[in-house]
Amino acid sequence: MSSLLQVRDLRKSFGGVAATDGVTLDIHKGELHAIIGPNGAGKTTLIAQLSGALRPDSGVILYNGANITRRPPHRRARLGITRSFQITSLVMEMSVLDNVALAVQARDGHSFRFIRAARKIAHLRERARETLREVGLETRADAPTAELSHGEHRQLEIAVALATGAEMMLLDEPMAGLGGTDSARMIDFLKRLKGTRTILLIEHDMDAVFALADRISVLVYGRIIATGSPDEIRGNADVRHAYLGEE
Repeated sequence: MSSLLQVRDLRKSFGGVAATDGVTLDIHKGELHAIIGPNGAGKTTLIAQLSGALRPDSGVILYNGANITRRPPHRRARLGITRSFQITSLVMEMSVLDNVALAVQARDGHSFRFIRAARKIAHLRERARETLREVGLETRADAPTAELSHGEHRQLEIAVALATGAEMMLLDEPMAGLGGTDSARMIDFLKRLKGTRTILLIEHDMDAVFALADRISVLVYGRIIATGSPDEIRGNADVRHAYLGEE
């Protein structure tokens, strides 16, 4: 299987503490690949480097064979990489549809003086509605974003990511703060999304990880200690000792 994203010997330190310590990783095209690890393992630092928000001290990041190690986030976004954040970043004063229409318009390369245009241009609105249908929020299109539930905010954030036309999605704890019903709904949604995009998932919810992931990598103290199928990770003694045994 071909690799869409390749990470080689990625290193980042803060004050002498290695947050990523020689991370080497391959993400296959079309897979849902989960990164798990205890608090402080370096997961957030890793995803920040992959998105371009944080520059590594050394190492190489390849996307579709191109070296993107030094490219800023907006250039990675143009290549097809998008990140959803642990803390939802939506315009609460705008409607659900407007949030997605802005993302569609940004994808088309318009100026950021575009809120009025995004509300008037028919093809932008229709593409935004198609994206909302894809995530199951079409009935909430005209609702103010602030009125959505926490789970719906997570769905909308992923809709915004999809609207950018991303080939690869970096999802940073999409289950965070969700109750039982919303968690089940998010897992079902991500199952439907699997295979349509390449997804790198950072997640603490082990039930979600083992239900969703094609492969799992375990990050401990900035190092990948194991990568494999969910069954292989469950059966790995080093993983149980370092992480799963804590759960």
